[in-house]
Amino acid sequence: MHRIPCLIAATLLFALGTIRSDAAEPELLIGVAEVEITPPIGFPIAGYYHERLATGAKDPLKAKAIVFRSGDVQGALVACDLAGVAFDLTAEVRARASQATGIPEKAIILCGTHSHTSPDYGRDLFNHLGGKSSQTADKAPYSATLIEAVAKAVVLASKQATPARLDLTTAQQKTPVSFNRRFVMKDGSVKTWQSLETPGVIRAAGPIDSEIGIVVARSADGKRPLATLTNFALHLDTVGGLEWSADYPFYIEQAIRKSLGNEVVSIFGLGCCGDINHVNPASKERNKTDFIGQSLGQTIVAALPTTRTIESPRLRVVSEVVHVPLQEPSAAEVKESQLLLSAIQAGQKADFLDQVAAYKRIMLDQYLHKTPSAPPEKWINTGLTHRLAGIGPTLPVEVHAICVGDELAIVCLPGEVFVELGLAIKQGSPFKTTLVVELSNFVEAFYIPNRPAYAQGSYEVTNSALQAGSGEMLVESALRLLRKAAQ
Repeated sequence: MHRIPCLIAATLLFALGTIRSDAAEPELLIGVAEVEITPPIGFPIAGYYHERLATGAKDPLKAKAIVFRSGDVQGALVACDLAGVAFDLTAEVRARASQATGIPEKAIILCGTHSHTSPDYGRDLFNHLGGKSSQTADKAPYSATLIEAVAKAVVLASKQATPARLDLTTAQQKTPVSFNRRFVMKDGSVKTWQSLETPGVIRAAGPIDSEIGIVVARSADGKRPLATLTNFALHLDTVGGLEWSADYPFYIEQAIRKSLGNEVVSIFGLGCCGDINHVNPASKERNKTDFIGQSLGQTIVAALPTTRTIESPRLRVVSEVVHVPLQEPSAAEVKESQLLLSAIQAGQKADFLDQVAAYKRIMLDQYLHKTPSAPPEKWINTGLTHRLAGIGPTLPVEVHAICVGDELAIVCLPGEVFVELGLAIKQGSPFKTTLVVELSNFVEAFYIPNRPAYAQGSYEVTNSALQAGSGEMLVESALRLLRKAAQ
């Protein structure tokens, strides 16, 4: 039985005094900070459906925070080198950071960069918050240190807030590094991860977004760069192996610091790339991580001279809760999924998409029912939750917008969002430059395809916990917030 509930139009508006007036606007203050969150060797690595334990580190993982403040209005954005940000993690960090800084909890946004060489912390966090962690007298569980580190990044950024200006521009990534990974087949179906040489492939099923959004925070006099915020739509699954890595944003950071100085904090917000990856379907060779990151870094650095300063940096931080409808597997489907995942744990082989669907149904059973048919922690890691357990037939996700002047809007969405939906927000935005950042606050939304993709199927649809039309609900919410902020 499918339920399509109405959107709750309860907009949480944190921008006090946002009505235009002749009075001078309060000064814009910006603070930035970064804190390392690299897990220990031997901790599980995220990104796939089998256990991988880290053997080392290629480069450090970090939580990078930027705090915006103007008069009574303030907000924080924290980009974490994580595959996704669980809502339980978001809630814990918000509570600590808000208490220490005074920033409203709902105005603190955590987003994951989606690195597939970052920690699979879901079970560790679930056990820690449930009082079942393996903490010893001399060593706290990783999740405890993760919560503390991400909150610390917000607190440090808030303390360092100083009068600042924002410069911004956009650039087109002309060297091909991103490709739509879904393909229309001759029989009318759509399949993910194909080559143009695969028999039956007709064409890519959707577009890409080649635009890089670039924001530079500088001291008020313009002499000292503080941070960059860059935004690009490309899946972070380019490294592989068993070592921790921030993926291609690490190389973007190197290029920016070479140009602007080693003290600059390079913050990366992942664009809507649920159907975008780095595999060129016309080539047998895959682009490497360093090539991708260095190419993007070169494009960003080359565009820095074209940045323009936001002259009237009126700050608004707005958000809305959207109740998106969950899929509702039957009791028989849940039982079948439990049997399949138990068989896989015992060493049996299974079809990959069947495994993905089974994992999702166990997760959904936890959300839909206050008493699930069996403890979900027996079968899944990502998606385990205390705060969302038994939430019911809808998931209360958040859409945020941080807006500065008439020039800049930063929209933050939950889940892995299809590029078509991100482009729709950009095209409908009343702001001159709009950055759309996915995987914010709610990894539990998983994939969020556009409506046509649900009819086409394949991996991303199989791995979506939401009903068709949910992505369009997020687009409508984002545009509603942007129109409100533009008034």
